[in-house]
Amino acid sequence: MCGRFVITSPPAALRQIFGYIEQPDFPPRHNIAPTQPIPVIILENGVRHFRLMRWGLLPGWVEDPRQFSLLFNARAETVMEKPAFKNAMKRRRCLIPADGYYEWQASEKRKRPHFIYRRDGQPIGLAGLAETWIGPNGEELATVAIVTAPASADLAVLHDRVPVTIAPGDFDRWLDCGAHDAETVTALLTAPGESEFAWHEVSTRVNRAANDDAQLTCRSRRKRWRPSKRARRKSPRRANCCRCRQKMTGRARCSNSQGS
Repeated sequence: MCGRFVITSPPAALRQIFGYIEQPDFPPRHNIAPTQPIPVIILENGVRHFRLMRWGLLPGWVEDPRQFSLLFNARAETVMEKPAFKNAMKRRRCLIPADGYYEWQASEKRKRPHFIYRRDGQPIGLAGLAETWIGPNGEELATVAIVTAPASADLAVLHDRVPVTIAPGDFDRWLDCGAHDAETVTALLTAPGESEFAWHEVSTRVNRAANDDAQLTCRSRRKRWRPSKRARRKSPRRANCCRCRQKMTGRARCSNSQGS
């Protein structure tokens, strides 16, 4: 799955990679969470555009959003079948720029967060599906979900699913819903190749969506275990034999010591 992601590349660099005509200026974001507005690239009349949409897809047929759970992810295996996604898959495919994302690895004591990113450091285009919900009073809300797929063997050690990334050479195929039908582009909905991505463990500060700073993506410094002061006081003192430097505990004597 994909529950948090990161955008740190300069706006001008992202504009060059994704080719939209707008020139938005936005700060780096290190902990983007569901329900927040996120950058989205769509294709309209053959031209790519930059838009902001709420992360959490709301299908157009929903009558009361308060009684519908927002859809943050869409499983690649069922996007052509699920009523919430099949129309978006046919008509409203989009890209979400990112520089990496977070995943939580299950462990015995707690889930351990990891930052995952392209090994070459380049930004990525996440496959997205967009919907515009229109309320009873004519209000409009643009929403989006990120498509996920079964993880490749290397990434599966962290989680069994990963967000789908679209290669730059396939941007047009994915975005152009008129020229490329949904059945054809489903072939793009696969996990990244093995060794394409790298990762490292990060601080649990990322668990709190309110935290948003560059330190979140830094490698975690896990604390080493040290005995308590009380335990250290109880431990026998150690000394070195003057001749062989052998460690001696308590009253034990080295064979090289005098009187042996």
